[in-house]
Amino acid sequence: MAEHASWLICAQRRELNSPWRRLGCFKQALLTLAHLQKNETFTQLAAGFGVSNTTAWRYVDETLDALAAWAPDLHEALTGLGEGDHVIVDGTLIPTDRIAAGEPYYSMKHRRYGMNVQVIARPDGTPLWFSCATPGRTHELTAARAHSVVQACLTRQIPVLADRAYQGAGATVRTPYKNHREQPEHYQQFNRDHARLRAPGERAFAQLKSWRVLHRARCSTRRISTIVQAVHTLPTCGYSG
Repeated sequence: MAEHASWLICAQRRELNSPWRRLGCFKQALLTLAHLQKNETFTQLAAGFGVSNTTAWRYVDETLDALAAWAPDLHEALTGLGEGDHVIVDGTLIPTDRIAAGEPYYSMKHRRYGMNVQVIARPDGTPLWFSCATPGRTHELTAARAHSVVQACLTRQIPVLADRAYQGAGATVRTPYKNHREQPEHYQQFNRDHARLRAPGERAFAQLKSWRVLHRARCSTRRISTIVQAVHTLPTCGYSG
């Protein structure tokens, strides 16, 4: 994984016409991966790699931009799905300690401040696409519509499995039946089958949050989208810390 990131950094330096830096491309990649995996502060990173705080911040920022540029957009992510394929759509909250912005970032569902991120995953839970982050108060269905998830899947006639938060989406989105005291048995069976097929979608978020920087983001809320897109390009490389 560090090799992959270092090649992107080398290409970026050539584009910027900035071949000489305090750290080589490989060490800059390691610095960024340490930040993502361990969620260390820039002071800790700077001390560990022998650079200033400002340089550590700049190196991480540049590397995240280079990685995020490789993340697929929504239409690219859905390309290649065959007839009969379905996807799982869900949302999660990326907690943040930046609460100065106040109410829009407070999720009543999770009882904490954060940013809402939507995912489209394959039936086995492999993530195909992560959305840009929106304020934590954003409802799941509102976020899915804002990112054109519902419309994109309808255009390609891709069945979507989602939880009750997406009820009312229509199109190709399938959600569980509402709970009723005397719900017919076939409704209950449908809900059980639906939950079983949708459960692997949690693996996509488990993969995303295996990076500790997303356990509680200390950065600006505007950078969380870039971090999410960047780490989406990394898991296949198998970095284990």
